[in-house]
Amino acid sequence: MDEVASMDLIRIAVLSDTHGAIDARVQEVVASCDLAVHGGDIGGASVLAQLQPRLGRVLAVSGNNDVARKWPEEDRRLLVHLPEWLEQPLPGGILVLIHGHQTVARDRHRVLRARFPQARAIVYGHSHYMVLDDEHEPWVLNPGAAGRSRTHGGPSCQVLIATPTEWRVESYRFPLSVSKRGLRYTGAHDDAQSLPTQTAQVAVTPGRTRDR
Repeated sequence: MDEVASMDLIRIAVLSDTHGAIDARVQEVVASCDLAVHGGDIGGASVLAQLQPRLGRVLAVSGNNDVARKWPEEDRRLLVHLPEWLEQPLPGGILVLIHGHQTVARDRHRVLRARFPQARAIVYGHSHYMVLDDEHEPWVLNPGAAGRSRTHGGPSCQVLIATPTEWRVESYRFPLSVSKRGLRYTGAHDDAQSLPTQTAQVAVTPGRTRDR
């Protein structure tokens, strides 16, 4: 049995769609977790190297933009090791990870649930919109975009907290600010504050199924 599945409690950082850059505040969330999962459109090996969860394990799948011409030449060997989808046993159930571009947005949640009925939760990316659809099992989660591309209000991620009897999700979005030069991140990456003051947990309405 996977050692992760036998833990009494585990915190999993859930992120996606970095496209070659990751916000420092998302990195801090990852560092507060035991395990990290990336839902694709990674953009380069350096992004994965910057993810440092406590157990040192980062799971990732391939997105539609994870192709050789869009990755640094020195990183392209990694592409063959990225699966289309994967499943990870956790305390209390199975987490499935897939990028989600394989299905059209309108039917995506229904198709994912039909494809992975064994899962307790399914994580996908691609749309860059944060989603928490927990009306039915499997839950369907989208952490939004954790980098600089189409963040729809700021870089975001989620944390799945799993025990043998209960799962819950925390959602984080980090603010953008406006300067004379245009839109930029609030707070310099080199001067990131501590996690409690940098992160702002935001409520994502349970059962929200909006997708793009």
